[in-house]
Amino acid sequence: MTPTPFNPRRLALGAAKKLIFENEDPETALERIAAGLTSINNRGTLSPESKSMSRTRTTILNNLDEMYREAFERAKASGDQTQMATLDFAYRREQLYFEILLDVRDAIERR
Repeated sequence: MTPTPFNPRRLALGAAKKLIFENEDPETALERIAAGLTSINNRGTLSPESKSMSRTRTTILNNLDEMYREAFERAKASGDQTQMATLDFAYRREQLYFEILLDVRDAIERR
């Protein structure tokens, strides 16, 4: 059986699902997210009674690492050097993006 080719969209969608739903029923997760959004008042700030539903920086980066590690191991097992190089670059790029977004999130939460 031939290994499936690298599909960055599928990889990104899988990461997003994992980060958003975390083994939770999608309907329940969306209700939880919507409840968090309704706790934002009309000036765009969190109401005092709202609780942070943010995942920790470590959890997010560990999920990213796990996802890429699995894909990298599949590429390594098939001996696909090009795929391994592509995944290595994509992992570093995505890690940088997430770190920037997490910095922005942290700055907003401190306001």
